[in-house]
Amino acid sequence: MTHIDYSSTIPNNVNLNEDRKIQRALEKWQPAFLNWWDNFGPNWAAQDDIFLRTAVSADSKGWAVFDYVKMPDYRWGIFLADPVEDRKISFGDHMGQDAWQEVPGEYRADLRRLIVTQGDTEPASVEQLQWLGKTAPSLYDLRQLFQVNVEEGRHLWAMVYLLHKYFGRDGREEADMMLERHSGDEDQPRILGAFNEATPDWLAFFMFSFFTDRDSKFQLASLAESAFDPLSRTCKFMLTEEANHMFTGESGVMRIVDRTCELMRDADDVTRLGGIPLELIQKYINFHYSVSLDLFGSEDSTNAANFFTCGLKGRYQEEKIADDHKLSSPERVNLNERLQNDYIKDCERGVERWNKCIQKHGIPFELVLPSKSQNRRVGRYANLDAYGVDLPTAPEREYVASLMHPVVEPGKFASYIVPPAKGVHGNSIDFEYVRFH
Repeated sequence: MTHIDYSSTIPNNVNLNEDRKIQRALEKWQPAFLNWWDNFGPNWAAQDDIFLRTAVSADSKGWAVFDYVKMPDYRWGIFLADPVEDRKISFGDHMGQDAWQEVPGEYRADLRRLIVTQGDTEPASVEQLQWLGKTAPSLYDLRQLFQVNVEEGRHLWAMVYLLHKYFGRDGREEADMMLERHSGDEDQPRILGAFNEATPDWLAFFMFSFFTDRDSKFQLASLAESAFDPLSRTCKFMLTEEANHMFTGESGVMRIVDRTCELMRDADDVTRLGGIPLELIQKYINFHYSVSLDLFGSEDSTNAANFFTCGLKGRYQEEKIADDHKLSSPERVNLNERLQNDYIKDCERGVERWNKCIQKHGIPFELVLPSKSQNRRVGRYANLDAYGVDLPTAPEREYVASLMHPVVEPGKFASYIVPPAKGVHGNSIDFEYVRFH
């Protein structure tokens, strides 16, 4: 049986050293996870030293420690945010009661379903990005990609811990299945559609990080309101890492937009200079935005209503909302659309920042979010017969793919993107963020 040093190999604040039940579960699951990582993660970079952020504790000094790490040696820890003393349930029919430290039997299946659905997205993201680093536009961007990879892996650990700790044999079986499903697999695909899509180029990656990781932000924030306190605390800590994923996406798109605008001063057709036209960037927005909206599920949902009623999943920033936190039946059924609308407002702020960059260059063009009824496969607006409006064509995707040549010299960047405003953790832009072996 594999021996694990639970204080160093798996940094944690859940007393793994004293929990033999979880130790036995992890002694079986950890080798399976490492085997999955070797097969479906960025295994081609296994011997390279990456300047990564590692969480070694949940406090301000330990949640972001930077150093060179080989990804297979990364310490995937298990952390919950600090407990809130005497925390009460803040919504639904159990409002005002003590938050649950154990899973109520009547809600066991629904809580497991929520945890598994969220957890399944984490390894899916790693699989979708497995080969992308081979065409990175800079060492800085390659490092950002690898940071997303290892943190998605840690988020999987976070959800697997909950399954092992609180759901017995069913939880262990669900944890195993998360390593058996694979993004885009015809026989065992990932649970949610967006996580079976390919991410073939860096514009797609930045869009995915901006739009789809932003969906994760809103889902995690809603689960962070849960009456089940271990789930709430787990999601609150995950949100601290999710912010960097969204930054990677928003700043990456911004840098491509900025470069395109620079090239437009020298040519009407930026493709002659290795740039990505603004019109094509808009088509990428159309695709990734609509796919991400589908992740919220049906706008009218009895499941969402039941989750709220039972205290399993709240609204975004539930405790800041000025109402009775109980809602009428129609309001409960409409909760998915409410969360979707909160998400849309957040996306609009990012698109507005991209447009300010375009305006700075004096170019009369505006990026927009398409109608939320456009190119939908799920919910009230699903219309597969009308799917495909203003999406990237095959030749357009082939053109973007033709730009994907790796740039591995420190401080150098591909033709279609400008450097970031600053480096990582106080380092310069030309810092050697990846040391190849």
